[in-house]
Amino acid sequence: MKTCVIFCAGGFSTFAEPVNEEDLVIAADGGLRHAEQCGVRPTLILGDFDSLGYTPDRAEVFPVEKDDTDSMLAIKEGLRRGFRRFVLYGALDGARLDHTIANLQGLQYLADHGATGYLVGLREIATVLKCEKVTFPAGASGILSLFCLGPEATGVNLSGFHYPLRNGTLTCGFPLGVSNHFEGEKSEISVKNGSLVMIYGRENGFPVREGIQ
Repeated sequence: MKTCVIFCAGGFSTFAEPVNEEDLVIAADGGLRHAEQCGVRPTLILGDFDSLGYTPDRAEVFPVEKDDTDSMLAIKEGLRRGFRRFVLYGALDGARLDHTIANLQGLQYLADHGATGYLVGLREIATVLKCEKVTFPAGASGILSLFCLGPEATGVNLSGFHYPLRNGTLTCGFPLGVSNHFEGEKSEISVKNGSLVMIYGRENGFPVREGIQ
């Protein structure tokens, strides 16, 4: 599936997957540095450029005083162009916790608009599950944590983990889903109603996803 690749200004190391010719590549403000570091020419450069410190050529410039973060501007542009899979680099390990939380909310925005998004960090990947199931193949390792977005997420099932769960409920007021462990076998997570933030080691790549009817 073609992907909207967004470079943000936080910590970045390497790609989690190759960037293909049909992908849309957006550099959001200071994320342009990461794109240049990788030798990738962005399709689009946008932002208010308070992080980058200068306005690059062919950039789409927005005012500093605006409702959208630069990352959200990029997300909305990708959706406007018809993309439904998003991979954001430099969006999980930034210097400001508030922007990290804003990027997690950006994942929920994508889920609410029928799209899938990943924040790829230096060590971890974050994504939002909304009324769907994801599967990791045998051999996945390390820690996986789930956090509820919204009042509650119901019909939560986990199999193939150290702490399994059957038809459970996760709420935003108690971290029941923190610090689970892969057991080396095929593992599945599903949520029937509501949304969960899933955070896991980036060495496990991207899971297979399918909707729940």
